[in-house]
Amino acid sequence: MTVDNVVALRPSEPARGWLSLARRRRAWLASLLLILFPLIVPFKALAAQILVYGLYALGLNLLFGYLGLLSFGHAALFGVGAYFCGIAVATFGLPWWAGIGLGIFGGTLAAALIGALAIRTRGIYFAMVTLALAQCVYYLFYEEAGWTGGESGLTGVDVKTIDLFGVSFNFVDPLVHYYVICAFVVAALFALSRILASPFGAVIEGVRENEARARASGIDVSRVRLVTFIVSGAFCGLAGALLSLNLSIVSIETLNYETSGLAVMMCLLGGMGTFFGPFVGAALFLLLENIVSLYTVHWQLIVGAAFVACVLFFPRGVWGTLMQGLEK
Repeated sequence: MTVDNVVALRPSEPARGWLSLARRRRAWLASLLLILFPLIVPFKALAAQILVYGLYALGLNLLFGYLGLLSFGHAALFGVGAYFCGIAVATFGLPWWAGIGLGIFGGTLAAALIGALAIRTRGIYFAMVTLALAQCVYYLFYEEAGWTGGESGLTGVDVKTIDLFGVSFNFVDPLVHYYVICAFVVAALFALSRILASPFGAVIEGVRENEARARASGIDVSRVRLVTFIVSGAFCGLAGALLSLNLSIVSIETLNYETSGLAVMMCLLGGMGTFFGPFVGAALFLLLENIVSLYTVHWQLIVGAAFVACVLFFPRGVWGTLMQGLEK
């Protein structure tokens, strides 16, 4: 199968490389928003949390938005990455960069194992199988209290300084804390952009748009789904590792099914299948949660109503609707 066959799977969207004007504008806009973000939100700690959960939702968006597979088990990938990083730093005393590397490895490994089993199913069955397997991971980590802390969670993931090229940065400083996390998020965005601009990115979207045509073109659809699931796990594993460093603790609730639903909600709020939408969705959700919870303990009711309104009036999500308007 040639590259021409692959690109032909997306007849409605011409192939565009990384250096295209549209991609450069979006990359500059995303970078500018991330740089100025801690100056806009009420708390710098909240800004860092939005980055982490935005990256987590970005991992799901690759599978859900670009490939068209809805997973309710991504909390397992997110949580395993967080625990691998946390255990590496808190238990074995490894440096922060090793913890992040192990977090990515953990998310990738969990995705490979879950994906190999779940990818055999389709539609709602795929969503349910991923949910069931993720709950198995939840109870496995819950029972291994000697490693994970069980119900109390894993504590002691303390990183006070970040040493890079002989320069030491105070990781306790909220602004430094944010920009260190931001650097990893930007790197992840760049990696995702390269994936989507590659022939494999065209294959992903081609399988979503017309699976039968993709098979007729000689594409191994099952392998594409598995590889995409694994790549999605790598992004979620990185997000989990950054979460453990951000909070200095890993809660067992990170692996719970509610965390999977949270990523789905963020994707839909921001815009499923959009490049920057998951971060917008994460910002909307976490900002609403933090602001509304100051006034009422029933903040879920307000946030839920806002989510329903967004789905009804902005079916493409907030960011997707905005990008559609700019393209017109």
